Amino acid sequence: MIPPPGTGAFLNAHGWGGAAVRPLAGDASFRRYFRVTLGTRSAVLMDAPPDKEDSRPFLAIGKHLDTLGFSAPQAMAADLEQGLILLEDFGDARVNPVLAEDPGAEHEIYAAAVDLLAALHQHPPADVPPYSEAEYLREARLFPDWYLPAVGLVEASGHDAAWAPLWPALFTHPPVLVLRDYHADNLMLLDRPGHQRLGLLDFQDALAGHPAYDLASLLQDIRRTVSPELEAAMLARYVAARPELDEAAFRTAYAILAAQRNIKILGVFTRLYVRDGKPAYPLYHPRLWQMVNANLEHPALAPVKAWFDTHVPASARHGVEVPA
Repeated sequence: MIPPPGTGAFLNAHGWGGAAVRPLAGDASFRRYFRVTLGTRSAVLMDAPPDKEDSRPFLAIGKHLDTLGFSAPQAMAADLEQGLILLEDFGDARVNPVLAEDPGAEHEIYAAAVDLLAALHQHPPADVPPYSEAEYLREARLFPDWYLPAVGLVEASGHDAAWAPLWPALFTHPPVLVLRDYHADNLMLLDRPGHQRLGLLDFQDALAGHPAYDLASLLQDIRRTVSPELEAAMLARYVAARPELDEAAFRTAYAILAAQRNIKILGVFTRLYVRDGKPAYPLYHPRLWQMVNANLEHPALAPVKAWFDTHVPASARHGVEVPA
């Protein structure tokens, strides 16, 4: 992966001339990341092409989180016209690979992640758009728009109507800042005295919405298995930390949001393959279907389950085939 044009001049202008630049793992967006090292100093260079990515929300939400005392990488320098941002380096200790090496730390780390959410949700949301009914529906429609044609099915009627009775349950609690991709691959273990133990990544798409969304994202993780026992324990931990919530309503919203998110991701991962030529993402489809089939068994999902049972046969619930 070659650094973008202008990297050398950008680094020179901000005191990093002559630094080594090497690639880091990217994500599902058009953003790319590089580690910049100069002597004992290190930073992360984010390349976010301005014609494809608007980095202003990332910077604003990161600043908001930092002001509240949460650890989000802060910008050391930025040139938004080029789409270049130099960020604090949180290291390499992402929670997912850390737990692969040390599974015994799982309960402690997940407890810290749940406690972080409970603390964040005590604050009003930042100046971000609302997680509206229209947005929930737009996301849910990614499934019929992308997944169904990819497995040879035509869109069936009644999709939007099946979801309609569920949306009111997502507006029963005051909105909080929803980071929208809160899971083990976007959490960093930090060794920084005076800071939160967990660092936050990938929050630029944050909205003001229901507090159960990020909890569902954490506990129904696409990329790593969270046992039903751990999910139940962490859900109970969050509820105990926020006794002011209506627990029954919260748990219902959690079930709906877990289903909505996993169904949406079936569509997103199909789009990443069909439109963007990224063949790794359909490999997650079988795991997603396991979670979706379980999600649909919750009584609150009855209308959506009926739609799936009518229009998405079992033979179409394995995923999109990727040619070898």
